[in-house]
Amino acid sequence: MMVARASLRHLARHPGQLALAVLGVALGVAVVVAIELVNHSARQAFSYSTEVLSGGTTHHIVGGPAGVDEADYARLRIAGLRPSAPVVEGHVELAAAPGEALQLLGVDVFADAPFRRYTATLDAQADLEALLTTPGAAVMSAELAERLGLVEGDRVEVRAGGRSLRLHLVGRLTVEDALTREVLAGVVLTDIATAQEWLGQPGRLTRIDLILAEGAEGERRLAQIAAALPPALRIEPVGARIGAMEQMTRAFRLNLTALSLLALVVGMFLIYNTMTFSVLQRRGLIGRLRVLGVTRGRIQAVVLGEALVVGVLGTALGVLAGIALAEQLLGLVTRTINDLYFVLNVAALQVDPGALARGAALGVGATLLAAWLPAREAAHTAPRAALARVDVERLLAARVGRAAALGALSLLLALGLLAVFGRGLVPGFAALALFIGGAVLLVPAATRALAEALRAPARQALGLPGAMAARGVVTSLSRSAPAVAALAVALAAAVGVALMIDSFRLSVERWLEGTLRADIYVSVPGGGSLDPALAARFAALPGVQAVSQGRRVRVDAPEGPTELFALDIPPASFAAFGLRRGDAERARAAFYAGEAVLVSEPLAWHRGLDVGDSLTLHTDRGPRAFPVAGIYRDYSSDQGVAALVLDAYQALYDDPHVSSFGIYAAPDADPAALLQRVRAAAPADQALQVQSNRALREASMAIFDQTFAITEVLRVIALAVAAVGLVSALLALQLERARELAVLRAIGFTPADVGRLVLAQSGLTGLIAGLLAVPLGWGLAWGLTQVINRRAFGWSMELVVTAGPLLQVVALAVVTALLASAWPAWRMARTPAAWALREVG
Repeated sequence: MMVARASLRHLARHPGQLALAVLGVALGVAVVVAIELVNHSARQAFSYSTEVLSGGTTHHIVGGPAGVDEADYARLRIAGLRPSAPVVEGHVELAAAPGEALQLLGVDVFADAPFRRYTATLDAQADLEALLTTPGAAVMSAELAERLGLVEGDRVEVRAGGRSLRLHLVGRLTVEDALTREVLAGVVLTDIATAQEWLGQPGRLTRIDLILAEGAEGERRLAQIAAALPPALRIEPVGARIGAMEQMTRAFRLNLTALSLLALVVGMFLIYNTMTFSVLQRRGLIGRLRVLGVTRGRIQAVVLGEALVVGVLGTALGVLAGIALAEQLLGLVTRTINDLYFVLNVAALQVDPGALARGAALGVGATLLAAWLPAREAAHTAPRAALARVDVERLLAARVGRAAALGALSLLLALGLLAVFGRGLVPGFAALALFIGGAVLLVPAATRALAEALRAPARQALGLPGAMAARGVVTSLSRSAPAVAALAVALAAAVGVALMIDSFRLSVERWLEGTLRADIYVSVPGGGSLDPALAARFAALPGVQAVSQGRRVRVDAPEGPTELFALDIPPASFAAFGLRRGDAERARAAFYAGEAVLVSEPLAWHRGLDVGDSLTLHTDRGPRAFPVAGIYRDYSSDQGVAALVLDAYQALYDDPHVSSFGIYAAPDADPAALLQRVRAAAPADQALQVQSNRALREASMAIFDQTFAITEVLRVIALAVAAVGLVSALLALQLERARELAVLRAIGFTPADVGRLVLAQSGLTGLIAGLLAVPLGWGLAWGLTQVINRRAFGWSMELVVTAGPLLQVVALAVVTALLASAWPAWRMARTPAAWALREVG
């Protein structure tokens, strides 16, 4: 009881230290919880959407990029394929809110009732005759209609495939199920014919939904249906689609989680600092308690109990802050998923109790783990030694070499892990963690060496206070090393991520410069199909030398959905691929002959492909194996792309459309005038995106910057945690030096001298942390670019190290340290000399 009261009294006497420690834990937990909740919400939104829009469907019949011919549906239906329902899916955009996509679901209201409960009630909530006969007739949920301010009979402009359309609201769905209501808040429901007209897909279906029984009967029926399907169609379980989408975003979500954990790791240094300083401040008291018979176990339990209080308070605040932070981050993550993967409407944050529990467990567990060493030191120090501060530094000095050896071993283990596990992403993150851990263990030795090296320059610059500051860093290594480590890790993370983004950005810029060979590009805003006949119209314009065509679609393959880029490009533009592997001349000949494909680095990485291997695709003529003629660099998709000549694509798939045109200007053409002529030649009924080469590059880089917005936010938060940790460390460091500084005042140091000494030591601590952050940040940048990005996404990039970010991180470390020490310097400068005659503890 006596020890517990002493612990509570100490916490009450140092509310600032307690508050900073709690804040550090709260920030770390908040980031982890926020990313967990955002990832969970995105997964749930996709799962909910698939579940609601699929309803009771067990299997889909799907075709190639052009979908399923509705004549095949009629034939299968006549042959007894029941229950079955045709579906047309796509997206429309509100004209009044560009960028806000609504999911379009076209159904046959007479066949759909067994599949989706909400379509079974259409006759009671909508004018079915109007839905089937009125142009642009649609039904939406009552919630969506209310948000858009629409009532039955209203019309609103929407866009699909670059065309302006009039949506005529003929009904509002009211559903009781909360899950269905949430999904339908982003869905527009129409008849099959209306959806086909809007999406420019006359006579085509996205899929045919089936309900098959489980067990042997279902397997028998499945085999019968599969045998009756034409070569262009395949049957697949509903779960295959969900699994493919989950796999697409797995690496992205894992990277976010790893970055969020970095903030918690930095927070652990803060806890270690706080608990270490708390023990150091009470070494005299602990020594007296040990003399009075208090056991080691009791001392250790009390220190861990204090840490538990900090952990529980910080975790509670962190969980609440994490929920609020997740609300802000949800839009950034959703926008990134929409840019990179697929359109996803996340209506609201899904608060997962499991995510909150995991965040709480991490927060409390990390706090206790960080406090374990200070608690052990407090419990296992002899009573007499506990009264002598110099013994602590002597003990640490003896262990610096051992810690450095363990650090070097950790770095070697990291390299060994990368060598043994050449592909796994989790081993890559484990190696990165070992690298950070090894660097931290090397910090005490590096801090001592740098402080000794900087003593002479500090003396020349600041006189005696400078020399004393450098010496003070060495003599108080048990206090300065954790502060240096915490700041160095946070700054290294910041500079590592910055170098990774800069390297990635430069690689993408160079790739775009080499890939975009045409002078003008024509496409449909938001994606869509173009009439191939436009190629001849554009080619006839004055100043046009050549016109290329491209069709980018997602096709099925045995290994999962595969992005296919079918191209008709001038032979001179083949060099734009910039093959990384494969003989350029052979690859060129095989590509233009339609005998082989070129695959991007990500696709080769994910599928384990190399030159000479085969890539099998499901075509409308059945499965077709294509030899891989070359592997090229590409940053347009982290899942990978296969490139095929357009003639071969159109021979294998019943899809005559194209996605984009590339227009090559004649040598003497005026680019600006040609751009205007191309825009004037565009069809009047379809809004096209006509961009110059430069404008397209700028738009691509804007998407790149937008994609990394969430990464920048997490980087700033990690720095905030480090700043809090540094403030806590410097405050405790200067408070513990109160007696030493008072002695200096007593022997003649002026308040200004004391202030300069405090600022000098703090600035030197920041400088050392900044200098150590440079190689550590470079190592992290190498790991992120050459290991993590490679293993997560498959693309390669060059690590670009510029002096700017490195100098900035050193300057930031010094400025942060000086700002954090401003108040301690002011306070210590005014320490009364009489304190030197009193017992401080």
